[in-house]
Amino acid sequence: MAATRKMTVTIRADLLDEIRAEAAERGLSAYVAEALRFERDRDQLREVADWLQEEHGALTEQERTAAFDELGELDAEHERRRAAGKLTGKFAGGSAPEEAGR
Repeated sequence: MAATRKMTVTIRADLLDEIRAEAAERGLSAYVAEALRFERDRDQLREVADWLQEEHGALTEQERTAAFDELGELDAEHERRRAAGKLTGKFAGGSAPEEAGR
């Protein structure tokens, strides 16, 4: 198991109540750690996207639409699998992240 550290954060009471309700089974610390990992990964993905745009130029509207259409199809397939009980772990409990930059 990786080393852990205790920390203190300040968060709105209503948001904390919502998170505690969502995180009940896995625990608040696990929920927060997963959210932080997700945000870190998203930041790294933005860095790659920015670099690609610098190297190859911006996406055309047609390319952007095609990418979001494909993401929509993937989200729908995940929802079908979730409904059928075929997803487990971190992919079973929630929806995909919102479309960034759209």
